[in-house]
Amino acid sequence: MKSIKTYLKAIFLFSPGKPKDPFILEAPSKDEEQDSKKDSEQGHGGIYEHGAEKEDDIRRNKMKKESEDKEKGDIKEQEKRRSKENIPSRKPVIQPIPLEEKDNAHSDKKEDDDIGDIHASIKDCLEKIKSIYTADINGDFKIREFRIRVKGKIYSAFVCFFDGMIDRLLVNISILQPLMTLSTLPIDTEEQSVQEVIYNHLMPQNQIKTCKTYQEVVDEVNFGGIGIFIDSLGVAFSGDVKGWEHRTVDKPTSELNIRGPKEAFNETNRMNTALLRKTLKDENLIVEDVLIGTRSKTPCSIVYIKNLANSSLVDEVRRRMKSIKVGYLQDSGELEQLLEDSTFLPAPQMLLTERPDRVASYLGEGRVGIIVHGSPYVIIAPVTLFNLIHSPEDSYLRYPYATLLRFIRIMGILFTLLLPSIYLAITNFHQEMLPTDLLLAIASSREKVPFPTIVSILIMELAFELIREAGIRIPGPIGTTLGIVGALILGQAAVSANLVSPILIIIVAVTGIGSFAIPDFSLGYSFRAIRFIYLLLASISGLLGIALGIFVYLLFLAHAHSFGVPFLVPFAPKTTGKRTNTIFKTPLWKEEDRPDFLNPKAVRKQPSISRGWVIKEKGVIEDGEKNKDR
Repeated sequence: MKSIKTYLKAIFLFSPGKPKDPFILEAPSKDEEQDSKKDSEQGHGGIYEHGAEKEDDIRRNKMKKESEDKEKGDIKEQEKRRSKENIPSRKPVIQPIPLEEKDNAHSDKKEDDDIGDIHASIKDCLEKIKSIYTADINGDFKIREFRIRVKGKIYSAFVCFFDGMIDRLLVNISILQPLMTLSTLPIDTEEQSVQEVIYNHLMPQNQIKTCKTYQEVVDEVNFGGIGIFIDSLGVAFSGDVKGWEHRTVDKPTSELNIRGPKEAFNETNRMNTALLRKTLKDENLIVEDVLIGTRSKTPCSIVYIKNLANSSLVDEVRRRMKSIKVGYLQDSGELEQLLEDSTFLPAPQMLLTERPDRVASYLGEGRVGIIVHGSPYVIIAPVTLFNLIHSPEDSYLRYPYATLLRFIRIMGILFTLLLPSIYLAITNFHQEMLPTDLLLAIASSREKVPFPTIVSILIMELAFELIREAGIRIPGPIGTTLGIVGALILGQAAVSANLVSPILIIIVAVTGIGSFAIPDFSLGYSFRAIRFIYLLLASISGLLGIALGIFVYLLFLAHAHSFGVPFLVPFAPKTTGKRTNTIFKTPLWKEEDRPDFLNPKAVRKQPSISRGWVIKEKGVIEDGEKNKDR
């Protein structure tokens, strides 16, 4: 027994030991050479029987010994010559460094290596740029060398950029043409230096920046800019000439609506900020740029209204974003995982939307938006559970319609979470809750089913999730066809094969339809996952297990925070402000205050009576007081 335990311990707790001293390849000793010769002789047959063969072998050994003595003499002469000329002798070969350690050391050295300041010599600048970008094998990296005349003197210059990331026409007209042609025109530049003449007169491009280090130029070139180097200046210029291919403004794909704007964000940072400014048209809208990713240097933007958003909230968002240390950042979904308060909470703690009007609405309440270059989804923080239930279309529909739709969404959430587990609990533990006729119908439909109810529900739920995932991954109209046909065929076949009962097919179908009514897809994923936990609890202890699961889930939600804001406000904890537009929609003219739990700088959103025609009819002035002349 002890040996078995030792054997298993050696297997599962095995860790290769590192040698204390490095392994050195040394020359073999004389005894080892003699042993090896004996082994070779024995390997060739031992003692020879024929004299002629013996003499040939003696002759070969003699010639071999002479050649070895000659080589040793040559080595001694080389060592003497090295000692005279102060040439270091060859070191013995040590054990190679493991590949992982070697790569890590190389990457650390590369990250810590400072590119340095820009040289004054144009040749040194050209060599440095070529070495940084490996220009001899980098096919899309282009260098254009030329000469300019400034104050009667000719200077060598070159520009560098990535082909495909810049606008060629903009480079030719705004940078190359002025430098090559305008420099010959007479300009009153006696009191200006060469650098000032070039910056003020020879480059009409609207975004030109002076760079003192190579790293500044590299950052601009990597993001679709151009680097401009001129001899004897000691500085360089960078211009914003982005011209890469991008997607135009299109309709939203994941947040479809009937009423309201039809514009959606795309993958370009500046175009997304322009859409927000076009919607808000507020000079207090602030866009702070932050680079995330030590290698990707992904441009991100913190968007807020400075006279509305709480300063502590903005500082917290800025602190979290600037503290992120990752190599690459590709999408806002990755940034959401790096910013969220609780990683293991099923519900999302931030809202991702592709609609500019929705972001503008939340910014007007005092929230903060985060835009990531390369992602069409903008992050909104902080949010509550009730914000995730709201649809962007609620603001554009009349009060009765929006209230009805929210009620339907809440019913869909309850169906998604609890309907299969309640069916399982009632049929297994609480049959007295059902009418006798319904109970007999359920029992007769399950008479030929060989599996327990929990197994049948799990089979159908997993099949439904599989069909839904397959329908999403299959491109084009085939996905919709697969979802409809697959559900019909599999459901009918399962009933015909007596694997499940017909009423269970209805339960699973209603549950799946309810999940489609959830506006936020991340919240829908969380409810779909928690549904299986409620099924497990219902199979163990019926409605008591479901009640226990709801209690624990609400505890988790009450404990959760989104950038310091409790997830269930304004109900847990209660706030002093008006709870308008939280669960059900309220009339637009009654939404007078911003959410008080955000602590905005201006709580009042609109006056008490926002409809002017009502003021005139009732004889009330704009501040809500009665008119004296009434």
